[in-house]
Amino acid sequence: MDSKYASYGKEKDQRNKFDIKAKKIKLSVDGNSFKNVKENNQANGSCNNNTVSALNEVSEDVQDVRKSLPVYIVRNRILEEIRKNNTMILIGETGSGKTTQIPQILHEQRLEGNGAIAVTQPRRVAAITLALRVATEMNTEIGSYVGYSVRFEDATSPKTKVIYLTDGMLLREAIIDPLLKKYSIIILDEAHERTVNTDVLFGIVKLAQKERNCKGNKLKVIIMSATMDVDTFRNYYDNCSVVYLEGRTYPVTIYHSKTKQDDYQYSVVCAIFQLHVTTPANHHFLVFLTGQEEIETVMANIKQIAKESPGPPIRVCPLYAGLPPAKQLLVWKSVPEGTRKIVLATNIAEASVTIPHIKCVIDTGLVKERSWCNVTGAERLRIVPCSQAACWQRAGRAGRTAPGSAYRLYTNGDFKARPQHNTPEIIRCPLAATLLMLIATGMEPSTFPLIDAPSPDSVQASLILLKELGAIESENNPKLTVLGKKMTAFPIDPKYSKVILSAPEHGCLDEALSLVAVMSSENVFHTPLHKREEAVKAKQKFVSTLGDHITLLNVFKMFCKAPLKKQWCKENYLNHKNLSYACDIRHQLLAICQKLNMEVSSCGTAFDQLLKCLLSGLFTNCAWTRGGMTTGAGKYATASGAAAALHPASSLHGLRPPPPAVLYTELLHTRRAYLLTVSAIEPHWLHQVAPEYARRCRANR
Repeated sequence: MDSKYASYGKEKDQRNKFDIKAKKIKLSVDGNSFKNVKENNQANGSCNNNTVSALNEVSEDVQDVRKSLPVYIVRNRILEEIRKNNTMILIGETGSGKTTQIPQILHEQRLEGNGAIAVTQPRRVAAITLALRVATEMNTEIGSYVGYSVRFEDATSPKTKVIYLTDGMLLREAIIDPLLKKYSIIILDEAHERTVNTDVLFGIVKLAQKERNCKGNKLKVIIMSATMDVDTFRNYYDNCSVVYLEGRTYPVTIYHSKTKQDDYQYSVVCAIFQLHVTTPANHHFLVFLTGQEEIETVMANIKQIAKESPGPPIRVCPLYAGLPPAKQLLVWKSVPEGTRKIVLATNIAEASVTIPHIKCVIDTGLVKERSWCNVTGAERLRIVPCSQAACWQRAGRAGRTAPGSAYRLYTNGDFKARPQHNTPEIIRCPLAATLLMLIATGMEPSTFPLIDAPSPDSVQASLILLKELGAIESENNPKLTVLGKKMTAFPIDPKYSKVILSAPEHGCLDEALSLVAVMSSENVFHTPLHKREEAVKAKQKFVSTLGDHITLLNVFKMFCKAPLKKQWCKENYLNHKNLSYACDIRHQLLAICQKLNMEVSSCGTAFDQLLKCLLSGLFTNCAWTRGGMTTGAGKYATASGAAAALHPASSLHGLRPPPPAVLYTELLHTRRAYLLTVSAIEPHWLHQVAPEYARRCRANR
């Protein structure tokens, strides 16, 4: 297999020290094709791969495409099962077309009656692209008979009959209407992903269905997935009907790295160009990375190296959750003949939507995973190996339309040592937002039916956090306070809603709205690898010595004032789309504040008031120097006692002496622990703003 690879590129690029010739990834081929291995995994109850074609070329005959899908062939059987049963599990293999076709089949038979059909998705990208595809197939405009609803963006109308929406948006609807009377059919898609919101929806929908059926206003529920632990779900839904669909899966040959790859971003670029010079141009690549910043870094490297590398022309397309819909659609757009498309994606490309003509998958085997500390309430973001099930999902993307290959940048031994499935989010993630939503719907957290219940300690810790945020009366009496009711009006984390609701007290609502909006968007700084010095220099005009939060506020304020925003962002190495998205978020948050009769105030340059306001919601995210000195170069101790360093991109990095206490937005674990988006605070502020937490924190330190 190694003989297939060629060296390429210049020996070394002096600008970024990225030596692509020096490294040649050695891969070993598995004895089985993906299809054969997938069948073995099915016998063991493991996960196979799922796909739904979200977007095809506009020029295709839409009806011919629909009729060619496996789900269309057995539509009468599916309709019969749905008519007979109030609840049904539908297991649809790759290419079955269940997510796009089932809602249409139901609507064509008018099974929704006077209600609507809800189709939930874990991610906004999938909800939007699927709605666009189905609207095209139904020959209607988005917002007419087909629409979507995602956070900060609603494209529905009173006449919309098929609504693709994120699971979080359906949860928010349940706060107002726990019985979800707007819908006559609810389809819970991608059930195998087991996100917190999806798991909670299982319970809310189950309870709503039970009560509605007793009142004669029946609710049909369909649970869909590529594969899942069928027995668990079937038992949860009282031995409901299960229907299996065949798919269209082509063989995928799996290659593993023979040795461990220490620098996976470096390895990705090496693998791309090794394959680029040895495979036909119409073999498009799908590369799995962990986040936006990684994707943008790798994309910059590819574009730079491609200028002097042999092989066909390249078009690089990013795909991640924060990408605007117009940019997302470029992934599905055709490229000129003889051009290779390289899609750099996060795990959102594992399922729900399928990118056509992908014949090669390059998989880092990694994913960003959020977890938290029960004791302190502090969250952390880690890059961790994904499960075997996710690995198979990723490999399967190469076998959607033709035989393909998957190149895993991890060893076969590494793969075999991984767990079969990811741990459900509800077991490892913070539950404050979820519990606040349940309490708002009138549910009792202790008796709420969950497939996998989190530990009592985790639930108790989340209730304590809600109490310290002022959202509930006490952890033993989880009733919403007046403040808690207001917090549920905002479609953001309770910590951020507390920041906004505390702002009038500090006289800084104007600044708080802007800051929360920017932090709810993606990274606003754009640092091309080959122009790093220029980007760093451009950033200096926004930097505040108080820290990164005021720096972000400076960026946002100047962006809002700039007349030619795109050009201004380009000149200042800023991300126009993310700043524009932040503007949209701020507009909606302001509208909610106006409904709550909150008066907009400004603190001007009294940024200590803004930082205190920020601390009122993010008090769990504090770190201190130990004994007035850092534990190392730039290291701090978090509330849990763990050591963490200021990220090199922070405006406080390298400051001497370092601030004795800081407030951070995220804690990222890679090879080291880094504090992200950090500001200096006075140590005594925590006692002023969150005295209960300060006492608890001091007892644990």
